[in-house]
This record gives sequence, structure tokens and C-alpha cells, in this order.
Amino acid sequence: GRQDVSEASGLVNRVVTHLIQAVRGRDGSFSSIEKLGAGSYYEHVKISEPNEFDIMLVMPVTRLQLDECDDTGAYYYLTFKRNPKEKYLNRFLDEDGKLSAFKMLEGLRRIIKEEVKHIKDTEVTVKRKKPGSPAITLQINKPPAEISVDIILALEVQQSWPPSTQDGLKIECWLGRKVRRDFRYRPVYLVAKQNKKEKLLRGNTWRLSFSHIEKDMLNNHGSIKTCCESDGVKCCRKDCLKLLKYLLERLKMKHAKELEKFCSYHVKTAFFHSCVAWPSDTDWKYENLEHCFQKYLEYFLHCLQDSQLPHFFIPRYNLLSLDDKASNDFLSRQINYQLNNGFPVFHQV
Repeated sequence: GRQDVSEASGLVNRVVTHLIQAVRGRDGSFSSIEKLGAGSYYEHVKISEPNEFDIMLVMPVTRLQLDECDDTGAYYYLTFKRNPKEKYLNRFLDEDGKLSAFKMLEGLRRIIKEEVKHIKDTEVTVKRKKPGSPAITLQINKPPAEISVDIILALEVQQSWPPSTQDGLKIECWLGRKVRRDFRYRPVYLVAKQNKKEKLLRGNTWRLSFSHIEKDMLNNHGSIKTCCESDGVKCCRKDCLKLLKYLLERLKMKHAKELEKFCSYHVKTAFFHSCVAWPSDTDWKYENLEHCFQKYLEYFLHCLQDSQLPHFFIPRYNLLSLDDKASNDFLSRQINYQLNNGFPVFHQV
């Protein structure tokens, strides 16, 4: 319900605003952080209750040297160019002079843990750290439920996108060449994310993030600008995405262990590829929801079958590796069962 959503988001905003002001005031290293809403709530594709929010805390950095740390083109080591303006970040460098995601996250987590104690009118706790997760997770008590807020530290770097992104974001036939060019002029965002492929996990890797652009593509998704505006024609793109997100969520609840590798980002990536495959608004007529959902679902099944889902912005980064073929096949079987039996999981409460 709208009421629930606005109450939950109001509460989250109050808590996060309090924390940001406190973090800026407490530690010179984090004095420039800004809030950027990311994830499904801000993309207006939230499903189920408004009990999970993602908030990016963004720190502007002028220039960084980005060195790929594996063959995906998604993970990087960061070092400062000569005479950086951000001398205050030197304490987060590791012994090799690389900017340590682990050290920065720990510094931020420490301040937030101390600061939640000073939030008077709401019970807020910081959950235990999940290994390899880039998030600091807050739990806000809002009887009868609890709201979980993932705070993700991101660096905003004013420089051109790395070469691995050159052939990604193929939206010319869908949103147009000009939109693609404008997107690529935007800053580079990097989130503090451990690359699990590293033999020695040292916590000094950062992953490219495009959530600011994904949000824009979802909120301005029509090939005709008035698509889904109050005086425009409604399409079913977002409804298709919500349905597949919901399907995956329900299946994950039933088969948590077998499907732990999957998250809504797989579904969202397949969605963007589908928007490119069927770029016109007439391909997604609202009254053809069932047909469109089936087409999109079949595309996703095809990706699972081949263990091949290229990252939308970094084409050589495959989100469904052959190492996980057993999981891919398991999900494929579950979805096929749903498809052939009229989606019983949608009717279960």
C-alpha cells in the first residue's frame, strides 16, 4: 500500500539523513559524502513489502588510476595519481599504496555503529558484517515489522569510463544514440566490493557500479519519451520486470540453498537486454502483458540454458558462469515447471 511505502521511506530518510550529518561532522575523511538512492524502491519496481532499501553513500574523488584486477573488466585496484587533492584518504591506503575498500568500509561502519546509539525516537541496530558484502546493513525496528537498509559506499570519479565498457550499453536502437552518449559522460562509480576470484582476499578491490544509470533507464524506459506518462500510452515493461523479480523471489524462498547464487540483478540485466531486443514501445503494449512476459521469460531461460548472461555495461563479464551450471539448470527447471503449470507460485500466499 502507498501509505506503508511512504511511512517506511520517511522513516528510512530520517535515519539516513541523521547518519550522514553525523558522519560528515565526525570524520574529515567522509566530510563530502552525499546520499544517492539506488535499487528497486527508487526505480519504482519494488515488489512485496517496503522493507528493504538500498542507499549509496557517494564520495567524490577527482582522479584515480584504475587497474583491472581480473579478466571480467568489472573489478579494479585503485591508486591515486600524483599529488592527489584527497590527502585525507591516505590513511585508507594499503601497504602497496592501493586504496583499501576494506579499510574505508571499516572506518565508515565504526562511525555508524557509534552514531545509531544517538538516534532517539527509533530503534536502529547495525547488523553483523556479511563476508564479501559491500553493504553496511541497518535494521530499523518498525513494529510489527523490521526494515533493512543496505548502506553502500561508492566513489564518484570524474573521468572517462574504462575500456571494458566500450562495447556495452547498446541502447542506440532503444533509447537513442544521444542518450547513450550523455550516459557515458557521467562520472564513474565504484563500490567497495570484494572480488571473490582473488586467491588472497585482501579487501582492496572495487567494482564498477552503474545503478545511477540503471535507475534512469528504468524511469525513462520508452523509445517514445511520453511512454507511461499520465498523458502517454502505458507499456508493460516494468510489470514484466516486477513479475520475474517476484517469481525469482518466491522460488528463492522455496529453494534457498540451490538458488543462493541468484539475485534480482540477473533478472534486471536480462530485462535490459530484452528492451534492446524489442526496442519499440509497441513491442510492450500494456494489453499484451502475458505475451511480453513470456517472451522476456524465454529469453532469460535461454541465458540460463547457455550459462551466458553478459553484464549490460561490461559485455565480457558473464553473470552466469559455467562453474554454476548446476544452479543455472536448477533454476531453469523450476521456471519451466512454473511456465507449464500456469505459475502456481503466484497463487500461493
